[in-house]
Amino acid sequence: MEIGLSHYLILSTILFGIGLYGVMSRKNLLMLFFATEILLNSVNIGFAAISHYLGDLTGQMFAFFVIAIAASEVAVGLGLLVVWFKRHNRIDLDEMMSMRG
Repeated sequence: MEIGLSHYLILSTILFGIGLYGVMSRKNLLMLFFATEILLNSVNIGFAAISHYLGDLTGQMFAFFVIAIAASEVAVGLGLLVVWFKRHNRIDLDEMMSMRG
């Protein structure tokens, strides 16, 4: 059995669903970052698969830029998370939503 485009797109859809469930149900910010990474990587799998299927490098280059943006997003997010933890000694998403001064 040969692995075709549909297999990659099904894998991408399953991973996107897992990531979406993680984003919607998590209260811990670290798990929220992990779920966001799963979302972005599922989209990258789709981009790379379609790009390979069409014989064009555009989707693969776009996936590379998405990886670079995701890495910088996680770096900034983790920096903010460390500052928040140093000030409040806990990482609770509900507490962050209140935005007390």
